Amino acid sequence: MNRKLLPWCIAGVLTMSGQLHAEEDKYIWLEEVEGAKPMEWVKAQNATSAAEIKAFKGFDTLVANSLAILNDKERIPYATHIGDKLYNFWKDDTHVRGIYRRTTMEEYAKADPKWETVLDVDALGKTEAVNWVFKGIDCQYPQNQRCFVSLSRGGADAVEVREFDLTTKDFVPAKDKPFFLKEAKSSLSWIDTNQAFVGTDFGDGQSMTDSGYPRVVKLWQRGTPLEQAKTIFSGDKTSVAVSGWVMFDDKTPLSLVTEAHTFYTATQYVYQDDKLIKLPLPQDAEVKGYFQGKLFIELKSDLATPVATFSQGAVVYANVADLIAQKASFTEFVSPTPTASIAQLSFSKSAIFVNWLDNVKSKLVRYEQDAKGAWQSTPVPFEANGALTVMDMERDSDDFFVNYTSFLEPSTLYTVNAKALKPQKIKGMPQQFAADKFKTEQYFATSKDGTKVPYFVVMAKELKLDGSNPTLLYGYGGFEVSLRPAYSATIGKNWLEQGGVYVLANIRGGGEYGPAWHQAALKQNRHKAYEDFEAIAEDLIARKITSSKHLGIQGGSNGGLLMGAAFTRRPDLYNAVVCQVPLLDMYRFNKLLAGASWMGEYGNPDVPEEWAYIKTYSPYHNLHKDTHYPKVFFTTSTRDDRVHPGHARKMVAKMKDMGIDVLYYENIEGGHAGAADNNQAAELNSMAFAYLLKQLK
Repeated sequence: MNRKLLPWCIAGVLTMSGQLHAEEDKYIWLEEVEGAKPMEWVKAQNATSAAEIKAFKGFDTLVANSLAILNDKERIPYATHIGDKLYNFWKDDTHVRGIYRRTTMEEYAKADPKWETVLDVDALGKTEAVNWVFKGIDCQYPQNQRCFVSLSRGGADAVEVREFDLTTKDFVPAKDKPFFLKEAKSSLSWIDTNQAFVGTDFGDGQSMTDSGYPRVVKLWQRGTPLEQAKTIFSGDKTSVAVSGWVMFDDKTPLSLVTEAHTFYTATQYVYQDDKLIKLPLPQDAEVKGYFQGKLFIELKSDLATPVATFSQGAVVYANVADLIAQKASFTEFVSPTPTASIAQLSFSKSAIFVNWLDNVKSKLVRYEQDAKGAWQSTPVPFEANGALTVMDMERDSDDFFVNYTSFLEPSTLYTVNAKALKPQKIKGMPQQFAADKFKTEQYFATSKDGTKVPYFVVMAKELKLDGSNPTLLYGYGGFEVSLRPAYSATIGKNWLEQGGVYVLANIRGGGEYGPAWHQAALKQNRHKAYEDFEAIAEDLIARKITSSKHLGIQGGSNGGLLMGAAFTRRPDLYNAVVCQVPLLDMYRFNKLLAGASWMGEYGNPDVPEEWAYIKTYSPYHNLHKDTHYPKVFFTTSTRDDRVHPGHARKMVAKMKDMGIDVLYYENIEGGHAGAADNNQAAELNSMAFAYLLKQLK
């Protein structure tokens, strides 16, 4: 989902009497993202922190390790079918901003395939004197000739969208009347070669939601001015976003318009014969696919019908024609178990594949209907100890890719046919660190309310359980995002090989056990995610894997909020904190950039009853001058137009005024990812590891 900057406005904090006092937030001036005074402050903090962190004796080695890994020519060039070619976006030391390139399947299967460059982003940036960052390509199916290319200045979410021709390998010239959108947080989706659904900032002050996303969907004809596009639907300004898009059942299109009321609720419409037809679907259900004339949805809560009640987390389906006629009858496709949830649902030409997550371990299963309409399941033979991801499954083909990885096994890419189900290795990464010296264990910690919370530990086989091991605990815990085992050569080289232990937390708020696991930590129950995290930290200490002196934590975005809550709730529990692109001021989060869209996750701080629980964990409001905190390292990006850099800036300024020792680094480019290219990523990652090694050894 794209994001757009909201108008900068001033609000304050609630006093005990419930009155607003804007003057109480004396650091609000730091929210002016590119203002001269804030940027002067940023550069001063950067200089101080960079000098201290880069003085670490092994810093240059950490950077060299990271760059070698990021630019490794042997890493897998993951590709996507568009027509009869495979396309890949590639960055290395020569192509810093990247090239979009293509090859044939025959070539791709070779160890060293020959690639044809389609778009050189470095060359484009040089020609136009703009630091372009490639943000993706969307090609018109099934013709697969014309595409929308999204380009960002410096990595922000706001993009310029241009029409591109895969045949000529160039942007469509003006004489052919191309589609074009100036920089904004837009939604542009193909209907056919000459029509598109468009949502963007139309310049009228009414076309964007409070969250900064498109509020209006229009039908745009090629060759006509954008202002003449026909309005199809206008959503509520308080909704998160409105978008028009097209799903395909093989080559049969289904045009939909979606109004996302919150991050987790939406109303779906079919656009047919120049009119909108509202579909009788639960607002909290998620549309997963269109297959053999049926629409498949995943339930986020129980669904009671006259015929049956379907459980939360199940996938059900109904005929699209019946839905349009308002006569839908749902049938269950698959349902979760107490330990297994649906991580991924994918549709090939003839079958459906469910990627199950069973106690955070992957299992891929094919489902086909027999002559009587019953679904028959067949497991796809993969190891059950790692993470599987179905990739490049096209609706007009039964051939697709599956990627397999684990903490200690580099990614391996397989080709699979939906009929034969015989995975064939096509590419594999070499080992990039001494993985044979380490092992992975899964443990369960008991949270405050008795819930068993899983976590993974990657550690040396001969680890001494004496509490002295530098340990990095990583967490996220929000938005139904599941953290799964994955190979990271950077962690392996710059942390494990340096004597560290790595821990991945599967706390509530994530999606590891389906919608209920996520919903257990929503809004007034947010504290349960933090209690889970603390339980894991305490369990690590009880097992003598580490101790508070040697325990560090890391997280970004919502995970950055987790970090802020962690060290303000339990400053005694950790000795290092890497807090990246974080939310921290939870009183103003809904007024900054895309923040209003996240009220479905956290609540609305403008409602006194909801602020009452939000303020209990808002890091910015829970700092105390006389408390001893670990030395926190905050990072963010000036070009992050999703989570406002003001969160981290204000937190650091407040801590410094309290006399609390803190480190801060703001990358000028990078967007929400924090870095715009491999050089920046290597530098930032190495700063985090240098800080952790210094703090925890």
